[in-house]
Amino acid sequence: MRKQLSTRFRSTKPASHRLPPKALSPTAVASSPSSSSSSSSLTPGRGGRRSRCPKSEWCVYLILSSRLNRSYVGVTTNFVRRLKQHNGEIKGGAKAASAGRPWSLACIIRGFVDRSEACRFESLWKSISRKMSRKKKEENAVNPVLQHREAALNRVKTEFDCSCLGIEWQSPALN
Repeated sequence: MRKQLSTRFRSTKPASHRLPPKALSPTAVASSPSSSSSSSSLTPGRGGRRSRCPKSEWCVYLILSSRLNRSYVGVTTNFVRRLKQHNGEIKGGAKAASAGRPWSLACIIRGFVDRSEACRFESLWKSISRKMSRKKKEENAVNPVLQHREAALNRVKTEFDCSCLGIEWQSPALN
């Protein structure tokens, strides 16, 4: 059986190529105590997060250059491998990060539901960082780039539901 895609264009698509309806991820199904409809409902509001905090491997990270006054924000499921890629130890990594080698971890944020949510968070953090004005250098400033990213992250927290996220700063100056 073939389904007509539109009345104007008479192209057709086989019915067997329809996508199945979206299902819950295996981790969300396994963590719910019962299969009632309330356990799979989304909480209204920002981010469309599930009512419970599911375990996910997606994380957003902030790395700092040891050579330049530069930082980089990215998304990954395996941070150790990704940092090695950025530092040129293994193949891959972002071209934008090649100039600042070597890189070190400044902050890692875990607990995203899926890749889409992690990418939305990363994009929001980057765009707020770009739009924020940079403060004049202070005498006691540890790292102005790090302080700028932290201020941007604090603004992201007001626009994004961070209730299930674990934010870990690796720098002792910012916690």
